[in-house]
Amino acid sequence: MRTDAFALRHIGPRETDLQHMLQTIGVESIEQLVYETLPDDIRLKAPLNLDPAMTEYEFANHIQELGKKNKVFKSYIGLGYHPTIVPAPIQRNIFENPGWYTAYTPYQAEIAQGRLEAILNFQTTVIELTGMEIANASLLDEGTAAAEAMALLFDVRTRDQKKNNTNKFFVSEEILPQTLSVLQTRSTPIGIELVVGNHENFDFSNEFFGAILQYPGKYGQVNDYSAFVAKAKENEIKVAFAADILSLATLTSPGEMGAAVVVGTSQRFGVPMGYGGPHAAFFATKDEYKRSMPGRIIGVSIDVNGNRALRMALGTREQHIKREKATSNICTAQVLLAVMAGMYAVYHGPKGLQYIANKVHASAVTTAEALNKLGVFQTNTAYFDTILVKADAQKVKAIAEKNEVNFFYVDADTISISLNETTSINDINQIIAIFAEALGKETFTVAELSATSQLPASLERTSSFLTHDVFNNHHSESQIMRYIKKLERKDLSLNHSMISLGSCTMKLNAASEMLPLSMPNWNSIHPFAPVEQAEGYITMLKKLEQQLNVITGFAGTTLQPNSGAQGEYAGLMAIRAYHLSRNEGHRNVCLIPSSAHGTNPASAAMAGMKIIVTKTTPEGNIDVEDLREKAIEHKDDLSCLMVTYPSTHGVFESSIIEITKLIHDNGGLVYMDGANMNAQVGLTNPATIGADVCHLNLHKTFAIPHGGGGPGVGPICVNEKLVPFLPTNPILKVGGEQAITAISSAPYGSALVCLISYGYITMMGAEGLKSATEHAILNANYMKSRFEGHYPILYTGECGRAAHEMILDCRAFKENGIEVGDIAKRLMDYGFHAPTVSFPVAGTLMIEPTESEDLAELDRFCDALISIRKEIEVATADDKNNVLKNAPHTLAMLTTDNWDFPYTREKAAYPLDYIAENKFWPSVRRVDDAYGDRNLVCSCAPIEAYMEN
Repeated sequence: MRTDAFALRHIGPRETDLQHMLQTIGVESIEQLVYETLPDDIRLKAPLNLDPAMTEYEFANHIQELGKKNKVFKSYIGLGYHPTIVPAPIQRNIFENPGWYTAYTPYQAEIAQGRLEAILNFQTTVIELTGMEIANASLLDEGTAAAEAMALLFDVRTRDQKKNNTNKFFVSEEILPQTLSVLQTRSTPIGIELVVGNHENFDFSNEFFGAILQYPGKYGQVNDYSAFVAKAKENEIKVAFAADILSLATLTSPGEMGAAVVVGTSQRFGVPMGYGGPHAAFFATKDEYKRSMPGRIIGVSIDVNGNRALRMALGTREQHIKREKATSNICTAQVLLAVMAGMYAVYHGPKGLQYIANKVHASAVTTAEALNKLGVFQTNTAYFDTILVKADAQKVKAIAEKNEVNFFYVDADTISISLNETTSINDINQIIAIFAEALGKETFTVAELSATSQLPASLERTSSFLTHDVFNNHHSESQIMRYIKKLERKDLSLNHSMISLGSCTMKLNAASEMLPLSMPNWNSIHPFAPVEQAEGYITMLKKLEQQLNVITGFAGTTLQPNSGAQGEYAGLMAIRAYHLSRNEGHRNVCLIPSSAHGTNPASAAMAGMKIIVTKTTPEGNIDVEDLREKAIEHKDDLSCLMVTYPSTHGVFESSIIEITKLIHDNGGLVYMDGANMNAQVGLTNPATIGADVCHLNLHKTFAIPHGGGGPGVGPICVNEKLVPFLPTNPILKVGGEQAITAISSAPYGSALVCLISYGYITMMGAEGLKSATEHAILNANYMKSRFEGHYPILYTGECGRAAHEMILDCRAFKENGIEVGDIAKRLMDYGFHAPTVSFPVAGTLMIEPTESEDLAELDRFCDALISIRKEIEVATADDKNNVLKNAPHTLAMLTTDNWDFPYTREKAAYPLDYIAENKFWPSVRRVDDAYGDRNLVCSCAPIEAYMEN
């Protein structure tokens, strides 16, 4: 046994288990199983051309050496990214804790109450600082949040505005440059015309439906926008603000000025810069727009006993229901980062946040006053943390970089300096010395921060915020540590048991992959730092792109998209740009199978495409004849096909090459959804099946943790045709020669967590990656064999095999009065998170074990579902008081004096022997979803505030 081989630690089944597993499946070898699972004509003919696998120890040394090539300068660049102090108890107990970072999206609320409370704290922080009425659980970054605000305002136009096709959107020239680029990308396909200008000269014409303002502006100017918003309201123009969250501790909130939407990033609330991400954006709006709000909302409800219980609210906004009618394709959040930012607010409280904000402002004032004494004049009439000075940029830059300091150089004689939470008196004196040297003057020092304010009196915040107990009771390390642990205990994560979600690939997030994220050489670099200071990052990111090219068989990759859905959009926008470059902009028809994930049609709608849905056969495959008919019918306008492979039903369709050829023959391109890539790596690839572009879920196949619902990374890989159109960034040029504008704010998206996938691929190597795919297929088919005879299994390949996932049909159990949701809740009593419920087929469970789970864990899960099947057998449609309908069972139920159930406490809590060894207790009983939607509360309010009379 090679104990230094990373693949040995990553892949669950032991060599000694294989014979039993293969015998159960009915095959002689893994190779035979793979042969019976994949069509032979798409198998790779040679191993992946990747470097030999590193051991964990070798990788640790390699990543440390590579990190030394990054130069961590003092950063005063600003533009939405700031050095921040990550409180040590938050870093240790959340950021570095698998109890938090390995959890899944909280669809099963009863075993996610801790995470839900942490996100509710985040929402409350956003609502109260912005002065708005409702906030969501976070978005991907500030630029895309601003684009979502634009889309929301477009959606909620007045009846007359829609009738008159009012489509102009005003963008203040103070907006962050990367935000403008994302707005440009997102506006064009849906018919919005951007008008960029000075807000003081805006004419409020009836051709505009909305506007967006930066608060404070990109170079620090603080404006009182009250009059602008009032005038806009008179003309039925709704106004969005992109706001700095820390400044709102001292400035009048946008809500008090009449904003319709407020967006921004919470990065400076204790989340490292990480060369651009991941960071949790925030999105807050008015209650009247809640049905149009993108993303997820955490709401307060009650369980069946009337106790307070949290859950994801307003599920009807999800793309699987709205599909092509969706106004957003966002299906995720930045939960782990939102939890960190919300906990930063809990730890510091309102007074602590005011102290930090005042200190940052005082640092900016002190710096400005000192520079004025040198004759370097500050030009902003009011500012919070960023000053704009006139000086010889070239001369200052040379001296600053010699002293390992970065400013932002606006033009040849204008420099922007953004102060931050980490800035000390010594740092200010260093800045003074740099400018003194540039001017040839004698330097001087300051001894204390200025007490002068440069905020307009009319904009000084007078309203209170964060008055709830949670923000005022946890300010010592003991208190915050215990509070975090209290919440963690309420959540089931991968460190407790397997999470077998089909299509979501909840695989091991190895500690050796995660460790580099805490290293300052990696997490403390500004995304717009000069590239020569980020040599380690550029080397790592380019290598990761190359690795992904090899794995997919494609020619180019962009890492910019921050989620799978954003990857879908990026891929479709690259296809759109390709057709436009060939003077075929009329090609806008997108064919999508009816079984596709809901984000597919939503992404296509956002890309301005006309969606044509194609049929699937009773076996769950694409109906090739229906596809052929529609491809030929629309051949003059065909843009693309969106296809998931293996299929959403967990099958390698043998007709895939025929399908892709059919699209190409009719002038279209093929987009492959990479959600199921864990069944392809090393065995086949998107290029081989005939795709032109695919997105990859690095938070699935390539080991980035789900983080309770994010972060994610959704890069796209493309063939030679599409390489020229990969997206760029307005500050740091990346992408192709004919690059589309930005997909997300940072040049490389969530660069920090790309270290995880880089580590995974580097330590697995070609052989390890192929073995992982084979074991994912092995584990799925082993479970399938164990379930046969207990549950009907929908859709298998031509040889009766599953790919890496399978679908159990639970619809017939309605005769016993049991719904698939009852099975999901009962699984909690057995210590497991439910598989994917009712997707892609209503009334089913889609199960994906991944390669990381060992035989003992697979058997525990199979035993649990088989035991539940026996419980279903004795249930009747008339009996609503059974062990399934009452699940999950809490500790409070089991320890009460009264037990009014027709089964034993032991049956409720310990139905199988293994459970007693490591019992996980759901903290609430079944949550009432309908109640929560009828009484929507999405902030920290006392129970009395929403209880019905």
